[in-house]
Amino acid sequence: MPADSDASAALTLLSAAAVRERAHRMLALALDDELPNFRIYPEKMDGVVDLVLQTTRDSYPSFQVPFHSRWRHFVANNANRWAATADQTRWKDRSARARAEFDLAIVSVFLDAGAGPTWRYRDPKSGLAIGRSEGLGLASLGMFESGAFSANPRDPLRADADVLANLTLSDLERGLQVSGENPLVGLQGRVDLLRSLGKLVASKSDIFGRHDTPRPGGLFDRLAARAENGRLPAVVILSELLQQLGPIWPSRLTLGGIALGDCWKHPALVTDDATTGLVPLHKLSQWLAYSLIEPLQAAGIEVIDIDGLTGLAEYRNGGLFVDSGVLAFRHEADAQREHEVAAVLVVEWRALTVALLDRLADGMRKRLGLDAVSLPLAKVLEGGSWAAGRRLARERRADASPPVKVISDGTVF
Repeated sequence: MPADSDASAALTLLSAAAVRERAHRMLALALDDELPNFRIYPEKMDGVVDLVLQTTRDSYPSFQVPFHSRWRHFVANNANRWAATADQTRWKDRSARARAEFDLAIVSVFLDAGAGPTWRYRDPKSGLAIGRSEGLGLASLGMFESGAFSANPRDPLRADADVLANLTLSDLERGLQVSGENPLVGLQGRVDLLRSLGKLVASKSDIFGRHDTPRPGGLFDRLAARAENGRLPAVVILSELLQQLGPIWPSRLTLGGIALGDCWKHPALVTDDATTGLVPLHKLSQWLAYSLIEPLQAAGIEVIDIDGLTGLAEYRNGGLFVDSGVLAFRHEADAQREHEVAAVLVVEWRALTVALLDRLADGMRKRLGLDAVSLPLAKVLEGGSWAAGRRLARERRADASPPVKVISDGTVF
């Protein structure tokens, strides 16, 4: 097949639609008991619907559930840390605030792979020691507010490409409070990712520097220009993220010269083109897409078709289905072994997670008499599936680790 045809095929994988389509193909194989690593017990899904509904009601009794996004992790002790800072800042206009919020969300999400079970961030405002994603959120917010990513001391609330490109390991160790006694999984991977981000943004001033010097937040202007009559489909956010930022990810799979990002091989996913065996998941990019919705809305752009995005193929959502018994290891020894991110078992588990989250959302909507507009997947995740997955992990394992042991490089989970 010619290279240009390979490139065209590759571009089809850089979408939420491709993630969903291949995930549901994986689920169909599971239902036919044709997968090498997991068996599925769909009759147990009713119990998962019950658990996630109860978890959602516990956190949101009125069922006014916000979107699943990084902004939830900037709230601590019922105080919205970012809003307190942003509301006191004199912005030139709504677009200036949106660029800053894009800067913050992009940098924070790229720091948000799994932290490991022992790392904690001691929050200077509350004195609490906070781990995992919430701790990383507050730590990255603290770095952002202190001007750690800004080239201008008089304008700390920004992330400049040149600063990101020259971040050092010690910069992140200091900001994330990493030490021998407080280790963080995948620290070097996070540093490398932010450096790559800075270099890429600096090289694409036409995309990221339309109204300012190059910065990740310049993507706001690109997306605003793509809105039609003030409306922007959520899948366009993801498409831009994948196409504009795709090259920053560590060397993984490429096709026709195009980096495929969070996309992996599974022998069961056979197609009749150059994408055969490939399973796109795009977890961090979709997490980021969800996290850019609110800044766009605040800037006056209506984000539509939010359910065009998929669920997130990560270890809390995935753990929910294993710990609840919907998915079971075909070989029990696999539960005790550690697996590389690229392992067929991990790819299989993550793809099944995406498809099962769609089924979970459908089950919740039927139970509540709601539709996808009133209960989008973004609210199911937040209410929801992620918290229920963590809850089961805490009940089953002393360190609340996921039921599938994945070796993290700091850039996927």
